Amino acid sequence: MEMLLVEAERAEPNDEVTWDLPVTKNARVDRWIDFLAGRNADRTRLWMERSGRYTPMIREQLREREMPQDLIYLAFIESGYSPKAYSRAAASGLWQFIAETGRRYGLEVNSYVDERRDPEEATRAALDYLQELHNRFGSWYLAAAAYNTGENRVERILRQRAGGRKGDDALFWKIAPYLPRETRDYVPLMLAAAHIGKEPHKYGFDEVEYWEPLSYDTAWVPAQTSLSLIAKAAGVQIEAVQELNPHLLRSTTPPGRAWPVRIPRGTYQAFLAGFPPLYAVEQSNARTEPSTGRYHTIRRGETLTHVARRYGVSVGSILAANDGVAARRLQVGQRVRVPGNGAVAKVSTSNKSTATRVHRVRRGENLSVIAKRYDTSVRRLQTLNGLGRRSRIYPGQTLRVA
Repeated sequence: MEMLLVEAERAEPNDEVTWDLPVTKNARVDRWIDFLAGRNADRTRLWMERSGRYTPMIREQLREREMPQDLIYLAFIESGYSPKAYSRAAASGLWQFIAETGRRYGLEVNSYVDERRDPEEATRAALDYLQELHNRFGSWYLAAAAYNTGENRVERILRQRAGGRKGDDALFWKIAPYLPRETRDYVPLMLAAAHIGKEPHKYGFDEVEYWEPLSYDTAWVPAQTSLSLIAKAAGVQIEAVQELNPHLLRSTTPPGRAWPVRIPRGTYQAFLAGFPPLYAVEQSNARTEPSTGRYHTIRRGETLTHVARRYGVSVGSILAANDGVAARRLQVGQRVRVPGNGAVAKVSTSNKSTATRVHRVRRGENLSVIAKRYDTSVRRLQTLNGLGRRSRIYPGQTLRVA
């Protein structure tokens, strides 16, 4: 373990450059600046170019929460602003969530949808997590370190090496030698990215061609609608729809519920006119073809209730479609047929600029709480979302509220 760390120095901010994290520059930060501007320069330039697509959205969420704008550089070092980034540790998306942590902060992760890859939802979850860490440690440097290595490890090292003190960014440099190597370099790398991002010309990055900011319209479509059909209705290539919806893993919306799909900005009128007849033809063809249904492979700990909820059907309908299947005698690896095509909802579209009203359910919320927040009724929410009187909602679920 490297035990010697150069003492942190407060850099004198350039009058034309603004910071809302402490400006630190030391040997470790300089080493990472040299790396990013040197042998990693081609990748660094790509990450800077890609930042134009996502940082306006991230900055907006940070402003709404009154959190430091400089936290955008965490996404820079986590993923290079790629929503499809995937690590050897099975972390995914802009903010590199593992599945367990993503679900803890309300992200849906299953075989159809992985919201760790959804730039907006993943940003919401990451900022929730970072805010909790800051509340716990009182320092954005320590919050960043805990984001990388886990809050319990940082807490333990603070007890062992700093008498349990918190609330001081300088504590990161004090405990850094005792952190895992990756975490020891995490804050210096974030700061190095910030120095370059704020003054690219100073570090040899001239004429960076930043990508256009993320922009789209939103269309609500029925369950299990293919992105190819949506693209055809909108008059665009499927790649354009896939790029806006990297969280839809199978190029189709999930079963059992209506789903909001992003389409290129300016195409929602074409989609509104084109989708109903195309969808009607597809459904007509499906009705005239023999239906083999879908199949689900039972995983450890699953019951038919879990399967039914996942696909939006009843336990009784699954039992009726599977002779010899007993609800209390399921085996891991057993395949069961899931009947039907899932719930079909009316298609609606909305332009993001007109504020599509969608709510992401958080832990502890119920329909009464959500209805009160949006000045509506529980019954209205049930109608909008195809929910029965006894239907349950769960953290991470998307609900239409208007």
